[in-house]
Amino acid sequence: MIINPGSSRLHASTIAIPDPGPLTRYTDGSGAAFLRGNDGFVALGEIARLDGPTMAEANSWWSEFAATVENETEMPGRFGTGPLAYGAFVFDPERGHTKPVFVVPEVIIGRRDGVAWLTQVGYDRVSPVHPPVQPAPQPPMGLYFQDGEVTGARWLKLIAHVSERMQRGDAERVVLARDLRAIATSPISMAWVLRQWLINYNSCTCYLVDGVVGATPDVMLHRENGLVTSRVLAGGIERLGSIDNATRMATLLSSGERMHQHKLAIEASKESLSPFFTGMHIPEAPFVATFPDMLYLATDISGVAAPDNSSLELAAALHPVASVVGSPRGNARQIIAEDEKLERRHFTAPVGWIDAQGDGEWYVAQRTVHRMPNRTELTMYASSTISASTLPHNKLVSTEMKFSQMREILRGQ
Repeated sequence: MIINPGSSRLHASTIAIPDPGPLTRYTDGSGAAFLRGNDGFVALGEIARLDGPTMAEANSWWSEFAATVENETEMPGRFGTGPLAYGAFVFDPERGHTKPVFVVPEVIIGRRDGVAWLTQVGYDRVSPVHPPVQPAPQPPMGLYFQDGEVTGARWLKLIAHVSERMQRGDAERVVLARDLRAIATSPISMAWVLRQWLINYNSCTCYLVDGVVGATPDVMLHRENGLVTSRVLAGGIERLGSIDNATRMATLLSSGERMHQHKLAIEASKESLSPFFTGMHIPEAPFVATFPDMLYLATDISGVAAPDNSSLELAAALHPVASVVGSPRGNARQIIAEDEKLERRHFTAPVGWIDAQGDGEWYVAQRTVHRMPNRTELTMYASSTISASTLPHNKLVSTEMKFSQMREILRGQ
């Protein structure tokens, strides 16, 4: 859908602005936001919107659409400024009723590396107008929690069953997901949820797209002037308050099982990206990336992509990354389709943005909270990696720890 299609031509105007302060002040929970610390942007309004496109369809449509926009800017060449489109895709389009969304916003206000900007898109000539500061969002009232589709008992049976399949050689690793419901007595403000996520997951990129909020350490794909970086996060352990980070990092780096899991994920990403790269660099050893609740083995794959290979096209080639399905990817994905029986919606799917040059950033949607149509209910997700030797109770504890943290954040604790 394109708003006002009868007008002559689309124009985008980008100006440098004084520091706008906290960017969360400009969102009422609609539109989109991609924020990490003080950097990122908030997108407001809609010039055009696609509901239900595949990633390939969205990429093709955006390539044609962006070419029709006349772009004026005070900040030529600065990454992430100017007209863009953002999207949230789904893990499995064949399961459930949730549709991908892909939107061209009307207004973008952002800041990166201490430089702030404002972009406005419209028909005929446009002059950027600073968006108003929104009233402070309020926490949900009467919040309580209920089991989702995958109860604790069902989770234990599912893990036992999938472990048996892996003992038969069906796969090496499978990443399974479960859900939890949060219910309030009044409509839940996603602007408030976003603020809470930013406070508590401040080392992650926090996102808001079409009623979905999350925080992700997974930079699936960063493309800037043709240079591409893809971070592989696979092989992780929970942070424990009683044990210092150095000890947990040493445990992670010395784990042969997790190193093997990480190597498989690197190989899967390498296979996906190789056809698009003219050169590729993969470090010999991973480093440890630390986050509020987890430590992960991390490797940054870098390479040079052809000009016509956009960030969205590359993200489509990577999805699903091994860290959200398992290995081998094809086998693991088949097991998930047959046994998980959960609509993941946007959880573990690509979420991100693309600019008129094809540059952009795409992430794996993690720590996801999905607001339901009644606006008083949220669905939260957590996942865990299963192997042939997995003890089901350990993975129940692992997901309960993740849910416990999200419950506390939603309560404002």
